[in-house]
Amino acid sequence: MTRTGPALAALAVSAFAIGTTEFVIAGLLPELAGDLGVSIPGAGLLVSGYALGVVVGAPVVTLAVRKWPKKTALLALLVLFVAGNVTSALAQGFGVMLAGRVLAALCHGAFLGVGSLAAADMVGEAKRARAIAGMFTGLTLSTVVGVPTGTFIGQHWGWRVTFAAVAALGVVGMAGIAALVPTLPSRPSSEDTGVFKRPQLWLALAMTALGFGAVYAPYTFIAPIMTDLAGYAPGDLSWLLVVFGVGLVLGNWLGARAADWRLMTTILVLLTALTVLLLVFATWPSVVTLFALGVVAFATVPAFTSRVFATGGGTTLASSAAVAAFNLGNASGAYLAGLAATADGYRVTGWVGAAMALGGLGVAVVSAALPNRQADRDHDAAALAS
Repeated sequence: MTRTGPALAALAVSAFAIGTTEFVIAGLLPELAGDLGVSIPGAGLLVSGYALGVVVGAPVVTLAVRKWPKKTALLALLVLFVAGNVTSALAQGFGVMLAGRVLAALCHGAFLGVGSLAAADMVGEAKRARAIAGMFTGLTLSTVVGVPTGTFIGQHWGWRVTFAAVAALGVVGMAGIAALVPTLPSRPSSEDTGVFKRPQLWLALAMTALGFGAVYAPYTFIAPIMTDLAGYAPGDLSWLLVVFGVGLVLGNWLGARAADWRLMTTILVLLTALTVLLLVFATWPSVVTLFALGVVAFATVPAFTSRVFATGGGTTLASSAAVAAFNLGNASGAYLAGLAATADGYRVTGWVGAAMALGGLGVAVVSAALPNRQADRDHDAAALAS
């Protein structure tokens, strides 16, 4: 147990790299578009492509490695991640860049799922939640530190250096896992695909995709929104993304506590707030509304995840399905916003997001109204017992 802390740190470094490569693309779209000879909305496909790679990779790759020893699976998944980012750093054309993004994305959902189980298995049962949270600290910090730093590096020394640096972080994570994470046997496979016959699970996945995709509609084009519409200089993007990242961290903390208190009530309130806030952001993009958007956006994450886990029986398949739903939303939001921005400008991306959030709210209302709400009762009873 004495090596648990350093082992969790190695997992956190890897999660930090994964989070950085997913989100940093938004701050570098203008530079990427110019170098690769595509429009900024066209470059937005790099966001959609990554997200779709996660959608496919989360369940498929998770099933492929579920019987492997966890340490072996984690190292193999990071090989994919490093290869994808090296490909992106060396890409001379848009197609190769997109292929690199998809390759890196294939490891995303499976790594977070397997890493969570590895973190839990390294400690006693009483400390499992804290161990998992320790690994996910890296993912959270990537939004506050990794994305602004990667954006700064890309603006001053080129986006290729950013992706090379992320690949190097992946190598550091691999070395740490190889040296510090103990050999953990795979758990006996008890996954039941029958959970996907549950209507409430599909409703939970739908509200997750629509609700989080709503955020990605404007976030994908945050660089031109904050420079062309809000009037900030391109050099301001790094600190603006820090502000957004701080909002994400605060929202994640607040959302977790609210979801533990009243899960479906929290989801309904957050989706209503998100719909209104996206309309406000479309009209008045500023540092204030950007921060507020970050808070509300990530407050939804623990709530959506808890709902998927509760309706899916807490299985690894449900966990990977949640990751897939988030990224299906990311891909859809980025794609639809790109179409809208091409036709009517970047301001309408907020309208696209508001429409998606409103759709997620409708799904949540239907889910809450269904007569069988055993998952909510179980969740609330567990919260009261704790």
